[in-house]
Amino acid sequence: MTEDREVTIGFGDISWRRSGQAFRFIFSYILMIAGSLVFLMPLFWMFTTSLKDQSEVYTFPPDFFPKTWLWSNFPNGWNYPNMYFNQWLGNTLFITIMVMVGVLLSSSLCAYGFARIKFPGRDIWFMAVLASIMLPGTVTLIPLYVAYARIGWLDTFNPLIIPVYFGGGAFNIFLLRQFFKNIPVELEEAAILDGAGRLRIWWEIFLPLSRPVLAAVAVFTFQGVWNDFYGPLIFLTTPEKYTLALGINMFKGMYSTQVPLMMAMSFLMVIPMIFVFFIAQRQMIRGVILSGIKA
Repeated sequence: MTEDREVTIGFGDISWRRSGQAFRFIFSYILMIAGSLVFLMPLFWMFTTSLKDQSEVYTFPPDFFPKTWLWSNFPNGWNYPNMYFNQWLGNTLFITIMVMVGVLLSSSLCAYGFARIKFPGRDIWFMAVLASIMLPGTVTLIPLYVAYARIGWLDTFNPLIIPVYFGGGAFNIFLLRQFFKNIPVELEEAAILDGAGRLRIWWEIFLPLSRPVLAAVAVFTFQGVWNDFYGPLIFLTTPEKYTLALGINMFKGMYSTQVPLMMAMSFLMVIPMIFVFFIAQRQMIRGVILSGIKA
């Protein structure tokens, strides 16, 4: 009788623990869904406003859904007079792709050097790289602007692309270095015994094994370059050379009353970021997690 009673109590404890875990699981999902709805509300408002008529934008109280769904706002805004959205899209894609290539190559190469190659002052140089994260961009703006003006880079894409080929960013170097330190040393030693050099080891061993963290760096870089307003604003002056961020701001300044068209163009600019994030989110999260396993 005593043993049966103990078994019954044990099953009761297990049932209570499972019900508690289920409650916490359901509550956490409800909380995350509610939070996601709050963060998605501005995107939803942007989308519905882009489909409204001009008169519906200023109604009070505001309507969440348009009375007439004007899908023509998207082509009308894209082909608006004195706007160069086709050119701006091409400029943005070109700059984004070139910067992503430069960041992935240069930051991974620097990270490999800090993670695997022993040279005098390696740790001091790495600390200096990390310290550069604390340096605001406004501090180096005037010296960079003067330097680019002297070599004739103003109003070109060179200031936005070429500098990333010399390091790729301190945060990216740090993230990749942490991941590279988790790769077994035996793989590198075996490649050295087979006659492989440092560049070949980096290209054929480290980069293929680092796809998750490379995906994370690529997504972060894409998001930063695609949304970059500060850099193009400083270094570009010709409207045909603008990026989408500058172009939409120019559209807003010249035709501020065309709210539905402006919202339509802003929504189109957001779509690529959402698309890229959903494609690479698993690799990106996995890369960030694996990079923090070993210091």
